[in-house]
Amino acid sequence: MKVLFISLGCDKNLVDSETMLGLLVSGGYEMTDDEAQADVIIINTCCFIHDAKQESVDHILEMAEYKKSGQAKALIVTGCLAERYQKEIMKEIPEVDAVLGTTAYDKIVEAVEAALEKKKVLRLEDLRGLPQVETKRQVTTGGHYAYLKIAEGCGRHCTYCIIPKIRGPYRSVPMERVLSEAEELAGQGVKELILVAQETTLYGTDLYGEKRLPELLRGLCKISGVQWIRILYCYPEEITDELIQVMKEEPKICHYLDLPIQHASDEILKRMGRRTSKRELKEVIAKLRAEIPDICLRTTLITGFPGETEEQHEELMEFVDEMEFDRLGVFPYSPEEDTPAATMPGQIEEGVKEDRQAELMELQQDIAFEQAEAMVGRELLVMIEGKLTDEPVYVGRTYKDAPNVDGLIFVETGECLATGDFARVTVTGAQEYDLIGGLSDEFAK
Repeated sequence: MKVLFISLGCDKNLVDSETMLGLLVSGGYEMTDDEAQADVIIINTCCFIHDAKQESVDHILEMAEYKKSGQAKALIVTGCLAERYQKEIMKEIPEVDAVLGTTAYDKIVEAVEAALEKKKVLRLEDLRGLPQVETKRQVTTGGHYAYLKIAEGCGRHCTYCIIPKIRGPYRSVPMERVLSEAEELAGQGVKELILVAQETTLYGTDLYGEKRLPELLRGLCKISGVQWIRILYCYPEEITDELIQVMKEEPKICHYLDLPIQHASDEILKRMGRRTSKRELKEVIAKLRAEIPDICLRTTLITGFPGETEEQHEELMEFVDEMEFDRLGVFPYSPEEDTPAATMPGQIEEGVKEDRQAELMELQQDIAFEQAEAMVGRELLVMIEGKLTDEPVYVGRTYKDAPNVDGLIFVETGECLATGDFARVTVTGAQEYDLIGGLSDEFAK
């Protein structure tokens, strides 16, 4: 039996997809990327914002055509959209045979078997649970880097966010399980571990009564074969002196943090349900830069939140201009049903949201281009990601670049490099967000 697996949404969802792939492969199923050859089609969905929801629905409807024609014998929907709209999916799209919620992915093989026997499956598990799967994940990121999910769910309840309702409360993965999985990944050749959760900085508080991210990081740094450890999704108010100290002391930890701040107006932050003020954000950023001078800071912003005035938008523009983030993404506010923000007064027109997004991105573009130019002459350690066809140019990432969201560095060399190799590269030029470089005299594989 051949299975086509489509994974949508965030890197945390990708970890669930890779876990399901591992279960399917160990269950004797063969993977294919050809819809026309698939006996079973599985879609792991997202519904964080409207566009993600629409993308998931479009994929389900498209794959339903293969079920209608008889080419596919089973169509299964998993993940966030499945958790949130399970009854609607089963009712409105009869071609779907099985729906698995966000904590039921460990039941994927049973769901496939039941679907092939023409049985309808609707499987939702307690959102306070944490599936435990012994089977090895099937890493889909190329084998040289992998995401390591250290917690599930969220207890923040920001007014714009649906995650707690579809992913449940915050649950840390026990430290021994995280370290064991990291050992397995390193044994498979993974050199970069990227720590993800809805919020990594709170790791351990539910299990151990205190933040244990620094302790976890020290344990991960001891694993042979792992050369880079990158931390994503750190809430600014939860960054401790201990975490900063570990980042300074452990050479494997990339000097890179993702700080999702969302806005800089105190009034908007309060209405968002965030727990920081503009002053506190500035203090955290200043401290990080003072303690770790070469740190790369990425953040995300929401523009056009209900009630956002032109003055508050300008306040955010001034904040971005002053802070000069290394990496920044901006998203227009998306009203999600069952969230407090969706019914707040002062909903803003889409065109205004998009104009404000464009203004912020244009400002950040100037900042990013200047920062890229300032890198010329620097020597950096680069992880090789691949090679340009018919050109002696390799594509890589520096410590400042997380996969798929940040920039790249193009390395011109006649040397033979392989994906996953590390090389010391001197930056010779910049092209918008990306860098250009050549191998340094000191070359490291």
